[in-house]
Order: sequence, then structure tokens, then C-alpha cells
Amino acid sequence: MVITLNNLSVSYGTRPALDSLSLEVKGGAIGLLGPNGAGKSTLLKTLLGFVPPTEGSASIFGMDVQTHALEIRQQVGYMPEDECLIPGMSAVQLVAYAGELCGMPMRDAMQRAHEVLYYVGVDEERYRPVGEYSTGMKQRVKLAQALVHDAKLLFLDEPTNGMDTSGREEMIALVKDISADKGINTILSSHLLPDVETACEEVIALHDGRVVVHGNIEELKKQHHRAFDLKIVGNSETYVRALERNRYLTELKPGGRLRVTTREDARTDETDPRCFFRLALESGVQLRQLREVKHSLEDIFAEAMGVE
Repeated sequence: MVITLNNLSVSYGTRPALDSLSLEVKGGAIGLLGPNGAGKSTLLKTLLGFVPPTEGSASIFGMDVQTHALEIRQQVGYMPEDECLIPGMSAVQLVAYAGELCGMPMRDAMQRAHEVLYYVGVDEERYRPVGEYSTGMKQRVKLAQALVHDAKLLFLDEPTNGMDTSGREEMIALVKDISADKGINTILSSHLLPDVETACEEVIALHDGRVVVHGNIEELKKQHHRAFDLKIVGNSETYVRALERNRYLTELKPGGRLRVTTREDARTDETDPRCFFRLALESGVQLRQLREVKHSLEDIFAEAMGVE
């Protein structure tokens, strides 16, 4: 098991930041979601040993975060959300220094720094002072310093912050390559749901310090209520009443369109699209178009947060 939490709670004074979290993470690419103040950064800092638990326990690779913090940090790469670069250093000096801090010999750290900077796309600029870098380049250097010591687990806290669209796409492609092709376990903390959906297989969503969603993204999508977009011609009120009598949830859209959603306790026959044609015939309307809505991570997240 990569990460284990047992009734983990963290409070800042009287304010709870994490509230009795219990879960297991087997590995792979995991997205960590939640609005500002949900507890995402606190969770990462607690797992790194920077913030002590108020109650409960947490472990990484079987090592307790309170008693084995140094050993854990030697196996974990951390890309913080905040600025962590030393302005007077060049990128290669800074990344090599990060490697030395993790216990690497100086020569090995420098060689590895060149390799990871090339990997993240800062090869030609690696001798320039990092203080002169753009936001996107700084983000790449932050990723490089997290990778330099061959970490088994990466914590990436808002890695696409401040990046333009192309830079974001390239960063997420790197994150996906790191987890899928390099085999490094990755926790991607982000408020950008499309980034998590693209790069991750599993998701953990926090709200007010509690876990509200945890599971495989594709499996969670399948569990979501089925929804369909319909275009009808005729008396929509009659058709809507027929749908509601058959336990569907309906929402009238402009242009004679309907969004129809199955209820949580729907029977198998009620999720069969052929039912819409039968009800249209009985209601005297024409069903011109029927399209199943493909659910996204945003739908799952919105439902968990209670957002309409």
C-alpha cells in the first residue's frame, strides 16, 4: 500500500482542516480535488511530516509519517504550490542542490539534474538564473527538483498554476508520462478537473476536510445516473408528464430539447432508451433525436459538492 490514513485529523487551533480521514491508496496516478480550504495542501504537508496530526495516523510505504518523516521524504518528490526556487541559482545548480539535499553525491546529483531538466523541457535554458524564468519555466524547474532523486512517489500541488493553455497541456502530458510510462506513483492536487481527468486513473475529493469521493474515475462515471438529451416535436408537457410518471427526472431546454435523467433507484427497464420511443408514441409526439450524455469528472464532483 502506498498511502494509508486511519482516522486522520488535523486542526489549526480550533479549526479542523482534516476530519477523520480513513482511506488506502494502492498507487498509480491519483487526483486530489477540492475547493480552496478543503484540506488538500494540509493533507500533503501532513504526509510529508511538516504538519503533525491532531488525531489518528498516516503512513507512506508502511512508514509512519510522524516517526519516519526523513525516510519518507527521501522517497517522495514534492512540487509545492508556492514559490520554492532560489533566484540567484541557475536551474541546473538548483536541481542538483535538491538532489544533494536528498543524499545524492554531488557528481551524481549534477548528472541527474541535467537529465531531468532535459526531460521537463528546460535543457537549453538550464544555465540561466531561475529568477529570470517565466512562470511556465519555473513550474518545469519545480517539477525537475521533485524528480531529481528518483522518487517513488510524487506530490504535485497545482503544477499548472500560471501556465498558458499549451504549457498546461505539456505539463499534464509530462505528469501522465511520469505515472504511466515511468511507473512513478503520483498525487496530483489541482482545482482544474480536466487536468485530473486527463492525467489520473483514480480520484480523491475533499470537502470541509472530509473525503466525499474516492475511487476509479471510469468506475465512478459508470455509477453516475444515466442522462439523455432528447429533441421532440409536439406537446412537450404531455411527454414530460409521461416521463415523470415513469420515474424520470426531466429538465426542459431551449429549442424543444429535454434533458432526461434516470433516478438513483431506477430499474433496468427504466434505463433502456427504447422506453423513450414508446412514451413518445403514447404521448403523440415525435422523437427526433436521442443522445446519451457522457458524464465527466465535473459531473461527479459537482454532485459530491452539492452544486447544481
